Amino acid sequence: MHDDLIARARTWLAEDPDPETRDELAKLIDAGDVAELSARFAGTLQFGTAGLRGELGAGPMRMNRTVVIRAAAGLAAHLGRHGHAGGTVVVGYDARHKSADFARDTAAVMTGAGLRAVVLPRPLPTPVLAFAVRHLGAVAGVEVTASHNPPRDNGYKVYLGDGSQIVPPADAEIAAEIDAITTLHDVPRPDAGWETLDDAVVEAYLARTDAVLAPGSPRTARTVYTAMHGVGKDTLLAAFARAGFPAPVLVAEQAEPDPDFPTVAFPNPEEPGAMDLSFAQARATDPDLVIANDPDADRCAAAVKDGGAWRMLRGDEVGALLAAHLVRRGATGVFAESIVSSSLLGRIAEKAGLPYEETLTGFKWIARVDGLRYGYEEALGYCVDPEGVRDKDGITAALLITELASVLKEEGRTLLDLLDDLAVEHGLHATDQLSVRVEDLSVIADAMRRLREQPPTALAGLPVTRAEDLTLGTDRLPPTDGLRYTLTGARVVVRPSGTEPKLKCYLEVVVPVAAHAGLPAARAEAAETLAAIKRDLSAAAGI
Repeated sequence: MHDDLIARARTWLAEDPDPETRDELAKLIDAGDVAELSARFAGTLQFGTAGLRGELGAGPMRMNRTVVIRAAAGLAAHLGRHGHAGGTVVVGYDARHKSADFARDTAAVMTGAGLRAVVLPRPLPTPVLAFAVRHLGAVAGVEVTASHNPPRDNGYKVYLGDGSQIVPPADAEIAAEIDAITTLHDVPRPDAGWETLDDAVVEAYLARTDAVLAPGSPRTARTVYTAMHGVGKDTLLAAFARAGFPAPVLVAEQAEPDPDFPTVAFPNPEEPGAMDLSFAQARATDPDLVIANDPDADRCAAAVKDGGAWRMLRGDEVGALLAAHLVRRGATGVFAESIVSSSLLGRIAEKAGLPYEETLTGFKWIARVDGLRYGYEEALGYCVDPEGVRDKDGITAALLITELASVLKEEGRTLLDLLDDLAVEHGLHATDQLSVRVEDLSVIADAMRRLREQPPTALAGLPVTRAEDLTLGTDRLPPTDGLRYTLTGARVVVRPSGTEPKLKCYLEVVVPVAAHAGLPAARAEAAETLAAIKRDLSAAAGI
């Protein structure tokens, strides 16, 4: 076994085109580090509907140039098999470690496979890549990014010609093409032949951002903005300037791209502490709103002053606010969200007489809804211009929430006032999440098995009126690894994360409210019920 492991590592080493990972692997082989080699050669990083995502390093279980070249070759073979030989593939990348290398390797592989590869001019937001796929009539797009993962990770996101991310069966078909590649020596990688785009594609994206705002709407809200050490700043500032909003005050320590993300434990606005510097800047400048993008700027977070302190709005709160704003502006078309997002969107759509759809988790599903006008997901993802970007877009979402804050400001109101109105109109929809990060993935599998074998009959004293195992699919949803519990006045969805080693449980409680005076009591009741559901669910899942 030991000899076999060393032999596999040596075979990999002989093919690795990257001096850094070659050096890293050679040292592990020389040291005879069986534990580390075993971890890196335990299998291969699996290509799925999120593409690839993993820790940077040498070996098939890590993100590196060898893994990326194989993935690109698999995608090229898939495109050829589906009649897209000679088509255009757009490649974008963020500012993480190795992103530019992975983008260049992808362009080389596509060129070698007879496709026309075009690369975005520099590290840019993921939504610019998603836009470019449709704008340039490409057959596919690749974005090299690990979004809001820790600094040591990178990833590889694939879009097909409609501009939305891959879904089954394309992921399995591409994975099979990757598996069929026996050696990198069979993958042609010329040194040139692809095109690096100029700023015209960015200009075209920015020209579309104007379309998300109502002509002549107020543009007075003042913002503090953080790019979270990512690539959002220049594009967002350009979009805000075009729109005529006051220039956002930047969180200087996080404004420029930095792949080490030095000021945050996790570069995700949802994580504790990630917004501390933004709130400090807000206390100093007293804006109407704080806006944050995640590092690849496909997500948007908003924070408001609540009493004397600043607080992040939940993704579900922003999702409802944007929906209410679009309804007020007379939007037509389908409103859609994933099953883990708040049911408030459905109530807003129903009251407005608009069609509404629920999908599986992820924008790869939301973006595919026919006739989509607006889609959102609780994890800070909003699609407000589906004709331009069939994915979540943190730049256009930031424009729209700032427009709403401006409209309310002119009325002497705030985003919190509108949230109160929505609660009185549709019931207080309070959401929370129980999220468990694990080192050992078997903990997640055990929890799911336990819940399947002994489903809870009540949570927080509320009877479970319906327990669904989503692996079986429903009349509206394809199969997925998840569980959904419907309770009297509440809902719970449990699923393993598709991109991180986490078990995620999404909780929602709905409390009817007769008038604004009843809101404090309703909030207290909802918080108490959510805490009790969390406690009981933890016990039931054994986590």
